Formats: sequence, C-alpha cells, structure tokens
Amino acid sequence: MLDLAVLAVVDAEDGYGYDVVRRLRAAGLDDVGDASVYGTLRRLYAAGSLTSYVVPSESGPHRKYYGITPVGRAELKRQGDDWQLFSEAVGRLLDTTTGSAR
Repeated sequence: MLDLAVLAVVDAEDGYGYDVVRRLRAAGLDDVGDASVYGTLRRLYAAGSLTSYVVPSESGPHRKYYGITPVGRAELKRQGDDWQLFSEAVGRLLDTTTGSAR
C-alpha cells in the first residue's frame, strides 16, 4: 500500500524524501514513518519505477529528488486498479455484515 501512495505522490510532482513524507501526511497518512518512506523510495528506484536526480541547494545540503518512470506509471496503474477492486470488495462485505446500503 505504501508503494502505491508513494508512486501517486511522485506522479503528481517530483519530490525529495522528506517532501514525499510531508505530502503523504498532508493527504491523511499521519502515521507513515520517515524510514518506511525512504526505504520505499530506494526500493522503487532499484526496481526501475523511479528515477532520481540531485538538486544543489545554497542554503543547505543538496537534495535527491525522485521522479516517476514509465515503469513506475505502469505499476501505479496496476496497483491502483488492484486497490480499487479490493476496496469495492471490502465495501460489499461491509454492506453485507452491517446491513447498510451504499
């Protein structure tokens, strides 16, 4: 699930590690850990889903930015479709067990 969220954030706009963490938290994933996101970025980069580049900074250390690749966009689509199907199935199960209508 974190892979999907990270790919979605980077698809919207390239970002460096902490920027990705900040955007995930702003989207409501308050409990996401810095180390988990950094590990996910490294793994997605190693898998070819992300590219990276360094941007120099005059006011601090250089930042490593991540961008999505065509492989990453295909993975985002696949995982997004899987999530949609899963979410719909769970919704149906909840409707059945709680008796509520959607």
